[in-house]
Amino acid sequence: MRAWNHAVHGEPIEVLSIAEVAEPVPGPGQVAIQVAACGLNFADALLCRGTYQVKPPLPSVPGIEVTGTVLRVGPGADPARVGERVVALPTLPHGGLAEVCLASASDAWTVPDGAGDDPVDDVTAAAVTITYGTAWVGLFHRGALRPGDTVLVHAAAGATGAAAVQLAVAAGARVLATAGGPVKVAQAREHGAALAWDSRAEGFDIVGLVREATGGRGVDVVFDPVGGELFDASRRVVAFEGRYVVVGNASGRVPLLPTNHLLVKNYAVVGLHWGLYREQRPEVLRAAHDAVMAEVAAGRLRPAIGAVVPFEEAAGAIAAIAAGTTSGKLVVTI
Repeated sequence: MRAWNHAVHGEPIEVLSIAEVAEPVPGPGQVAIQVAACGLNFADALLCRGTYQVKPPLPSVPGIEVTGTVLRVGPGADPARVGERVVALPTLPHGGLAEVCLASASDAWTVPDGAGDDPVDDVTAAAVTITYGTAWVGLFHRGALRPGDTVLVHAAAGATGAAAVQLAVAAGARVLATAGGPVKVAQAREHGAALAWDSRAEGFDIVGLVREATGGRGVDVVFDPVGGELFDASRRVVAFEGRYVVVGNASGRVPLLPTNHLLVKNYAVVGLHWGLYREQRPEVLRAAHDAVMAEVAAGRLRPAIGAVVPFEEAAGAIAAIAAGTTSGKLVVTI
């Protein structure tokens, strides 16, 4: 079968290549999945670089979320699942940028049929598992988002940020957003942000903007995949008993938190490592999947898909995500 893999660590565009490899055989409790589509994530670049939290043995195939059909099952897995259409979190090093991948049976979830004659297609299904799952866990499980809250979402035109905007709006929250450049600001507004600002604009002052937009009260929840200077400034506009959800540090600088500042307004700063729930509390990921897929199947949520990428162009697409030049979710069709 064909697969994108890498035998050394480095930049995706330099180390990834398409190779003919043996089709993986499912082990105990695993399923083999014929991949139809693979959602791309920033984590795929980190896997190639060898800097991700998980370091699979080499050679390795990236791709950490897929849609496909169960081809066969390993010992202990339910044989009735053969032929089932699923979204899944592949078990590395047998990732999703291949014609066949492996996944634990517990990490493969049924794709709902959809409303009426409008089924949930492969690309849509592959776009929501991690991106919208991350946003859901961050907003509701970690951020305790409630209807009527005001939410500040950074990088709101990126895949995860756009998902956070959409889910927060659907939950009855008011969303303020930042994005890099006028085009991405417009996209954040299209996703439902009440106000959106260009974080790259000269004189950008998130503190002043948020205080003006909230009458000085601040925001109940911050959803932050960026970190760096935005974290330093944004923590100053968290409202009393607000929640600051740290999703990542895409800016490249990991900020430090003066803990005495937490006492000023009794706010909380919480971390979100989505993948850790696979080991510690898998029921949280299942709840996120069920909640998001119910919205998609009912037609109430339309994932922000930036591009559908041919299999042969996957390495370049991962490099673009790593460079921060993409908008919305990128999905590879196989």
